[in-house]
Amino acid sequence: MTMRNHWWCAAIAAALLLTGCGGGAESNSGNGKAVALTKEQAQETLPDGEAMTGWKESHPPQAVEMDRTIRSTACPIKDNVGCENSRFYGASTFRQDDNAASATFLLVAYDSEQAARAAYDVLWDRYYGTRAGQRAKAFDIGPIGDERDARFGTSGYEGAPGAVTQARVGTVLLWTFANAADKAGLDEDRVRDLTTVLAERARQAQNGDTPSAALDG
Repeated sequence: MTMRNHWWCAAIAAALLLTGCGGGAESNSGNGKAVALTKEQAQETLPDGEAMTGWKESHPPQAVEMDRTIRSTACPIKDNVGCENSRFYGASTFRQDDNAASATFLLVAYDSEQAARAAYDVLWDRYYGTRAGQRAKAFDIGPIGDERDARFGTSGYEGAPGAVTQARVGTVLLWTFANAADKAGLDEDRVRDLTTVLAERARQAQNGDTPSAALDG
């Protein structure tokens, strides 16, 4: 595991453990508009062990209510900009021992599509878009979500591959972080697959369905 990914896992675990559970308002799925997710829906959006064929669960899906501590993790920018009108933060992490690969999924659920749109560029340009390691370059992630960005780079002395994607699906911002020990463990197609699963699960949740999207075996 690279130092960068180790930091992410530690930050996620600490943020989730420091926060108690809470409920959420009911969503209005079925009205043809993007809806605010409940805490339960936000947690179900995150891929679990059943969704991640070929991966081992390191940290099970968990969503928590936003508070000061969580905002400093989700939006670590001055004054926590990008977290305005946010409701929940969630994460799940996975690993593959044979190629030392890891994947981390994050989400921030907002109270409206307008709030999620307003946060998108702020968080990508000022923080998340820089998390793909050295010499990171943008790549085409495909028609995922309502907005999307992706960068692929390297980290460490041996040039281990790493990637970050950000997508917006309605009222939710989504991130996928992935890295591996060498190029055989991670490429752009694999990052697309991971991001697609997360985005599709978010779409299913906003449609009022139980998220079921999963990686192909």
